[in-house]
Amino acid sequence: QVQLVESGGGLAQPGGSLRLSCAASGFTFSSSAMSWARQAPDKGIEWVAVIFGDGSETYYTDSVKGRFTISRDNAKNTVYLEMNRLKPEDTALYHCARDKGWSDGSRWYPAIDFPSWGQGTQVTVSA
Repeated sequence: QVQLVESGGGLAQPGGSLRLSCAASGFTFSSSAMSWARQAPDKGIEWVAVIFGDGSETYYTDSVKGRFTISRDNAKNTVYLEMNRLKPEDTALYHCARDKGWSDGSRWYPAIDFPSWGQGTQVTVSA
């Protein structure tokens, strides 16, 4: 049974930092591309970042490029999202998920495995 458990969210000031973690179990983690996605109040789901199973490639949505970094530790079955220079518009519920999408070499076309994604961790950016 696929299980994804996110943690690390909280309240941060604009310009601050947070590090999210996602512990995975129930599937072959190292073979799975993993994504972070977020959902702000009264908004749709927004894909944020993806990392390949071996960690060799990453892609980001434009609004977080240069501020967020996705990484993974396959020995710990954990994927991370380091968020720096946070903005109020980053406020959302952040989920990690397996991603069955694809890349054309310049961008990622996400296909998030929604049934298996976790409960999420809330990130609030406010002064």
